[in-house]
Amino acid sequence: MTEADLPLLRQWLQTPAASEWWGELEDEMQNLAADLQEPGMRLWIVSLDDTPFAFLQDYDPHSWDWHPFNDLPPGTRGIDQTIGVTDMLGKGHGSAFIAQHVQRLFDEGAPVVCTDPDPGNARAIRAYEKAGFTRFEQRSTEWGDCLLMLARVSI
Repeated sequence: MTEADLPLLRQWLQTPAASEWWGELEDEMQNLAADLQEPGMRLWIVSLDDTPFAFLQDYDPHSWDWHPFNDLPPGTRGIDQTIGVTDMLGKGHGSAFIAQHVQRLFDEGAPVVCTDPDPGNARAIRAYEKAGFTRFEQRSTEWGDCLLMLARVSI
């Protein structure tokens, strides 16, 4: 992802499916613009047949002393994502690109990948479970309550 993708991401974060679970739009846009410069973050636009439809980011929770998931093993990567094209929802695309990206992270050496959906976001939780995540524990963070879910590299 580059700065040129920010208008597309703004559009996606305004869809009902995304805006229900993401924070206030202007705050999110400022954070995402800053994240493009953050060494511990990698931001991606996900495409199918050269058509962009989703956003994904992965990050190192150990890059910040205060991060609520920095108690996970060294090398852990966290992920967040959203599908921005409403017509792509409910068709298995989310779990597919999540599983593909998680495998990439494992191939890069991550022992664990974590994600933190809102406990009420049943669609996201199902997609994560289909992508190989298991429920770990519910936590309270500065962003609100979350269900911490983990995928572990299989040996």
